[in-house]
Amino acid sequence: MAVHGHPHRHLGFRFPSLGKAGAAPASAEETTAAATATRAYMFAGVRLLTGFVFLWAFLDKTFGLGYATPSGKGWIDGGSPTKGFLSGVAVGPMESTFHDWAGATWADWLFMLGLGGIGLALIAGIGLRLAAVAGTAMMALMWIAEWPPAKHLSDGSASMSTNPFADYHLVYAVVLIALAAAGAGATWGLGKAWARLPFVSRNRWLL
Repeated sequence: MAVHGHPHRHLGFRFPSLGKAGAAPASAEETTAAATATRAYMFAGVRLLTGFVFLWAFLDKTFGLGYATPSGKGWIDGGSPTKGFLSGVAVGPMESTFHDWAGATWADWLFMLGLGGIGLALIAGIGLRLAAVAGTAMMALMWIAEWPPAKHLSDGSASMSTNPFADYHLVYAVVLIALAAAGAGATWGLGKAWARLPFVSRNRWLL
């Protein structure tokens, strides 16, 4: 087989253009705007997912939807949202304190108001600073209740802790703070309308 040379044919490989033929490359301003929009959508998505985690926990514990809370054991059925968890604390510096709090009416109300309020705030995209403060306090108490630094429980059995510091409570707290700092309620939420309200404009901590 004869191989014929083609001096006018380009043999080098070239990547196809991703833009329209003759289109000018995106300016720095356009690139920055696109990156900003993408970041806003990502934060909004994380906000909605995190809000659903809190709101679902509230609904399940209130109505006993059969997930973490069995049917007929919900708050409206006379069950306690805190008794099972707090009475089961078996390690840490606040073990006895949590046992005293377990099932207390004030503890149930604070816990459920926290879950519901944080969930609604995140879903709606309003009051993210308050949600971050309340959520961080809640996660800190739950972190202390599980006490990840301990390798063994009070009875000497293994704690099954997988990390001495970082667990999902810490992750949730950091996410809440990041969402508030980023003003994540403005995209796919009511954050912009909320910020324009007179009493919110006068009290920026309500953002």
